[in-house]
Amino acid sequence: MKQVDYSVSKPLNREPSKKKLVASFITPSDISYDRNHGPIPHINAESHTVRIDGQVSTPLSLSIHELQTESPQHEVICALECAGNRRHTMRTMLKEVEGIDWGDCAVMNCKWRGPRLRDVLMRAGVEEEDETGKGRHVAFGCYQVQCQDDDWFGGSIPLERCLGVEGEVILALEMNDAPLTPNHGYPVRVVLPGVAGARWVKWLDRITVQDTESSNWYQQHDYKILPPDAVDAVSAEKYWAQTPAMYNTPINSVVAVPEDDETIWLYHRGTVEVKGYAVPGGMDGPVTQVQVSTDEGETWVDAKIEPGFESGKEMKWGWVLWKVELCMSKGTAREVISRAFDAGGNVQQEHSVWNLRGVGYNGYGRARNITIL
Repeated sequence: MKQVDYSVSKPLNREPSKKKLVASFITPSDISYDRNHGPIPHINAESHTVRIDGQVSTPLSLSIHELQTESPQHEVICALECAGNRRHTMRTMLKEVEGIDWGDCAVMNCKWRGPRLRDVLMRAGVEEEDETGKGRHVAFGCYQVQCQDDDWFGGSIPLERCLGVEGEVILALEMNDAPLTPNHGYPVRVVLPGVAGARWVKWLDRITVQDTESSNWYQQHDYKILPPDAVDAVSAEKYWAQTPAMYNTPINSVVAVPEDDETIWLYHRGTVEVKGYAVPGGMDGPVTQVQVSTDEGETWVDAKIEPGFESGKEMKWGWVLWKVELCMSKGTAREVISRAFDAGGNVQQEHSVWNLRGVGYNGYGRARNITIL
């Protein structure tokens, strides 16, 4: 990535087109979305360290070389999704929300590699309570640059999520078989499968085991699904402290082909090809089924889930790409909707509950106002 000095007032925030996004199972780094609250730091990996402290018996300061060589490296394929993905749909189909007007493409499906966070925490002597660490949190921090609403960026998740081997939480040094790029957190970031991207702290320099969640602004005053009666900043204020932080991403699917307002032609057999992606809810992957409808959900047709990166391997944390040919009639203002199902029994509903920040939207995937010739 070309070095550019993005500012606090103008951080890098962008997403690809839907058609580019679903062109490959593994999302190339050059088309993946970016979400930032400040400048992108350009860090010297040879001198960078990650401090592990708090409720540990042996605080550590590990170099990138030590992270690469002194713990087994683990690889996981999983989707990284912004909490505000599909905010535009909530805004236009329900009512106005606050925040960047993300479309359907603030998501990426990548291969990540690095040491398990569990191994690093155990090396630092984390004290396990009932072998789970229930009630405590792991806070992640990046103190490299000032952010829009705080002097640093941070987030946290429960300690038990980090200690479970099945959670596959890692400190990623690589993305798609190459070192992380600066915009994706070089030289090290947290990868939290099934968790909203706001907690995947980039340019990581501190990990703290503590009794409370991160004190950072973005943990305490953002990325929460506020109740519907929080309609503006004033009415929302009393809810921030009592509303739980958003962790798990919801089950979701998106119609990527055709796109809204597109004009398409029928195949000779009177069908239209429809494509999209679907992600599971939190830890409940993989996606097991995707259905598509052209009559507002009166009837549904099963889509074909395409083989993933390794055919036959369960993709618990990753998205699926799907496609289906649908019989549709010529005309204007046509619409296609989609819904997903996952192994945990989650089913995508027509709409999710409106919230002021427009996070966690997972109503039916939609392609609207299609013209068919």
